[in-house]
This record gives sequence, structure tokens and C-alpha cells, in this order.
Amino acid sequence: MAQRCTAWGDRVRYWFDSTLARGASALVGWMALLCLAVVVPASALVVWTDPHAPESLPDRLAQVWRLTGETLRLGGATGTPLRVTMSVLLALVALLYVSTLVGLITTALTERLTALRRGRSTVLEQGHAVVLGWSEQVFTVVGELVAANANQRGAAVVVLADRDKTAMEEALGTKLGQVGRTRLICRSGPTTDPAVLTLTSPATAGVVLVLPRDEPDADAEVVKTLLALRAALAGVENRPPVVAAVRDDRYRLAADLAAGPGGVVLESDTVTARLIVQAARRPGLSLVHQELLDFAGDEFYLVGEESLRGRPFGDALLSYPTSSVVGLVRGDTPLLNPPPQTTLAEDDLLIVISRDDDTAWAGECGQWVEKAAMASGAATPARPERVLLLGWNRRAPLMVDQLRRRARPGSVVDVVADGGEATVHQVRESGAPHGAGLTLNLHRGDVTRPETLRRLDVHSYDSVIVVGEAPAPGQQAPDDPDNRTLVTLLLLRQLEEASGRELPVVTELVDDRNRALAPLGPGADVIISGKLIGLLMAQISQNRHLAAVFGELFSADGTGIRLRPAGDYVLPGCETSFATVVAAARERGECAIGYRGHDDASTGPGYGVRVNPPKSERRLWTSADEVIVVGTD
Repeated sequence: MAQRCTAWGDRVRYWFDSTLARGASALVGWMALLCLAVVVPASALVVWTDPHAPESLPDRLAQVWRLTGETLRLGGATGTPLRVTMSVLLALVALLYVSTLVGLITTALTERLTALRRGRSTVLEQGHAVVLGWSEQVFTVVGELVAANANQRGAAVVVLADRDKTAMEEALGTKLGQVGRTRLICRSGPTTDPAVLTLTSPATAGVVLVLPRDEPDADAEVVKTLLALRAALAGVENRPPVVAAVRDDRYRLAADLAAGPGGVVLESDTVTARLIVQAARRPGLSLVHQELLDFAGDEFYLVGEESLRGRPFGDALLSYPTSSVVGLVRGDTPLLNPPPQTTLAEDDLLIVISRDDDTAWAGECGQWVEKAAMASGAATPARPERVLLLGWNRRAPLMVDQLRRRARPGSVVDVVADGGEATVHQVRESGAPHGAGLTLNLHRGDVTRPETLRRLDVHSYDSVIVVGEAPAPGQQAPDDPDNRTLVTLLLLRQLEEASGRELPVVTELVDDRNRALAPLGPGADVIISGKLIGLLMAQISQNRHLAAVFGELFSADGTGIRLRPAGDYVLPGCETSFATVVAAARERGECAIGYRGHDDASTGPGYGVRVNPPKSERRLWTSADEVIVVGTD
């Protein structure tokens, strides 16, 4: 019996499903039957419980019909069958008209809201910034653009990526918080489609930035996006400047050609490797780069000063009380730290570091110079260096190449990696041919194991570089490439605490959120590869002439930012002004832009780094202090 009931129930469900499959008419019929099954009994109960209801059965049934009709809006007329039929017909026509009208309005509103949600409407802005692509860099780029536009009204940043518009808005809102006067506008669609690019109105934009995705084919997509942008801007005379980034230098030429004459293309891996090596040579340098690249502190500006024309460049170094002069731009060529006797021409622009573009004002600073406090001895001689590289990834060969280019006689680079034969081959190729006296050694081992690090005399090295391990060929990249790096840093921190000696560690991280998790000592150098390129792109987007300045600063063999012992410039134990340091650096053919105080190195967000202090600022200089200069090795 139970089986028969189950089979009968299955047949009923199958029949019901089959009727629903016939379409809207069957659904409307079932809805009508369901409504009648509820309304008619309820109406009858209301009538029969009404003390004022009619006495006769026909009158009561008429009252039930009238109540049912009013409930379902089918008309409440009573009388002859023809009269009731016409009343129901008129009610159905009215119901059909109203429901159709409501349906059309609802559909139109839904389509409009869906289109807005998908981000498919055209942006009507002037002078806005357009960001194409989505990666971890987008938060840095958009955040810096917001900071740069903090004092401007009507500023807008438009982000176009092949992601959901609402998801992008929520991610930016969560990461950036309040954006002040700047309006963030997101549009959804592929960046490689010229028709989709027109949604951002690139023809009226102030600048266009193209970000590489965090995927293996990111560089090829950047080139394709630049080609799509060129197609979208076809026929436009005044095209906006374009700033893009690629990871592999093999795509640099193609990206340059696609970006056009006014475009700037950065090689993210090369720039990151150079800055890591610079920080490894002089611990604390990454803090200076961070200060100069973000819009929260002092930045580079180009200014003209008529009173300095025809005078030597050395005079300009002590002509700005609250700004630091580091070079000049002649035509389109930047000259960082030119000889002090270089005469300033009429059209030359000075490259200064200042709080803002309106804080670079000229004034005499010579009255603060105390020649008696200036050091007169020879500079501290450079010595061979020993570098330990823990881990191996695609940027590691570039780091070894940078170390080889500037190697001093007797220098040693030891590489510890847990890679296969492909990694071993890359390491050996990176060291061939060796630089002047550079010795490259390869050690096989897992840097996340304590026994591997204990076998190394880590305290004998001048610097320790920690990078994330690259996946073996055929293996998928990890979701969080910083996991192994954090484990290695934790083991190094344990060695520091056990020995009581601080390690000069330079760390490369991919995700900026992991910086707070990294177990590092105060003031340790941390390079966030994606954030670094994002900061550079944001700076160049505000002034494309700075691209050549940064290119020279971060070049392998050119003029760059250096940290020197303060004893090379002023007498230790002497209290004097920063203007005295600037004058002493000028005597050595360098431009002083700040210092790192040893007493302040363990406190404060800058860990003792002070960029662009006023020339009148005085301090007691010690032999442990360092001076930040722009110069050569």
C-alpha cells in the first residue's frame, strides 16, 4: 500500500511539473485556481458569519461572489449571467492593461539598473584619470591619485576592468576609505576592446594608466590594451599621456611602440630588482624611496627661478630654505647632480624635493653654514661586500646582475634556493661572466627549514635578501606567494633574538597587507614590488617629465640616492645646521637631501629618516648618523 501511495504521489508531481512546463498560460491557470481555492471559502466564511447577511441562499451566494470579485478585482456586478460575464471581462481587460504597463515599466527600470550595475554607461568627464586593468597595484595607484587631487575640486578617477562594477567599488571603498573630493567611477568590460574603452572617455582624459594583471600573460595583454587605446583615440589630436608597466623587458619595445611617442613604459621587475639591490647595499634606503614616491610627504617638482639664471648650479643648492635641489632639466634631458660649476641657462628647470609645488620658494641660506663644523678628511673607502640571497624567483637573476655590475673586488654573493635544475641553471647563468672580483656561490636548501639557516653564518653577511620562491615548471603559483617569505623571516628573527645581533635584512613582498605580519626589526627594508611600481606610475602620471628623472635615479650605473656616513660631511659630536651638511656635500660633488638619525632609528614611523629638512634645522651629529645624498658610487 505504501509503495502504491508513493507511486501515485510521484505521478501527481510529474503531472504537475508537466503542466508547468507548458508555459505562462499554465502558470496563470494554476495561480487562478490557487487564488479561488483560498478566496472563495474565505469569502463564504465572512458572509456566513456576518450578522447582517441576507437570509436567502441566492442572496448570500451573490454576496460571496461580490466579495470574491472585489478581492480579486474581477468586478462585483450581480444580476443576469450576461451582466456578470461583461463585468468580469472588463475587469480582466483592466487587469491585463495595468499588469502589462507595470511589467513594461519594471522591465525598463530593471534593464537600466542592470546596465548601471554592469558599468556600461559612458563617462562624461574632462581632465580625469583613467586606470585600465585590475591588480594589487590598482589600490596604490588610485590611492595616490586621490592624494594628489586632495586640493582640487571636481577631480575624478575612472577604473575600467573586466570585473563586476559593484565588486570593484566595494573593494576600492574598503581599501581606500574616504576619498575626499575625488569621485571614483568604475566601469566593467575588457580593456582590450576599443569600443569598451570609449566608455571611459579617454579622449578627454588627463592621463591614462595601464596596469599589468597578476598573471603570466599580463605583458601581452598590456600591449594589446595599448593597441586598443590607440584605436579608440584614432583621429584625436591632443591625446592624453599614457603610463604603462610591463614585467618582462622582452615586451618593453612592443609596449613603447603601442603607447606612442608620448607614452611612458616601466619595467617593473627591473626597477624592483635595482631598488632591492640598492637597499641591500645601504640598509634604510627603501624608507627614503617610500618617502619620495608617495604623495603623503615630499616629492619631486620642476621649478624655474629667474634670479639663478647665469649662476652656477652650486649656488642653487643653498638658495631654497625649505626645498632640496638635486639637479636640473635642460630641454627634455634631466641632469641629476651636475657639477657645481654648471651654469644655469635661461630655459633650465631645477629639480627640487619639496612638500608641495607652492613651497619651493627661493631664499638665501648661506648664513646658516658653519665651515668650522665641516669635515675635511677623505670619504670612507668602499669595501668588499658579502650578500646572502635566500630564495629564487623571476626577479632574482636581475638582482644578481645588479650586484655583479657594481661589485667591488673581493665581493661574494651566496644564493640559497630549493629549486630544480632549471633554477640551478638560472643561478649559474646569472653569474657568468662574474663582475670585477665577484664570486657567486650556489647552495641547495629549503630556506623555510631552521637547519638550513643554522648552517649559514648569517651574521657574517653585510646584507641578507629574502625573496619568495618561484614555483617549479608546470606547478601552479601559490595563492599567497609571501607565505614562504614570512616563514623565512620568522626564522631569521629567531636567530637575531638568540644572538642579540641585528641582521641587515631586505625583504621583497608581493602583498602590502603582509607587511604588518612580517617579523622584522625596526627600520628593516621591505620592498613591496607591486606598490613600488604603482607609486612610480602615479608620480609620472602627474608629471611625465619625472619619468626620465626616476629612470636616472633607479638606473644601474647612473646617479642615485645614497646613504653616506655623517662623519664624511660634519664633525661627529658637533651641533650644526643642515645647511652646513648641504655645503659639505657640495664640496664633494653631491646633493644632500636629508639624513637618518641613529638616535631616532628605533622610534617613529620613519625610523630616523628625515627627507628635505629645513636648511636652518640644527642637530647634534654623531658618527652613527647617515646623510642622504644624490650622487654616484
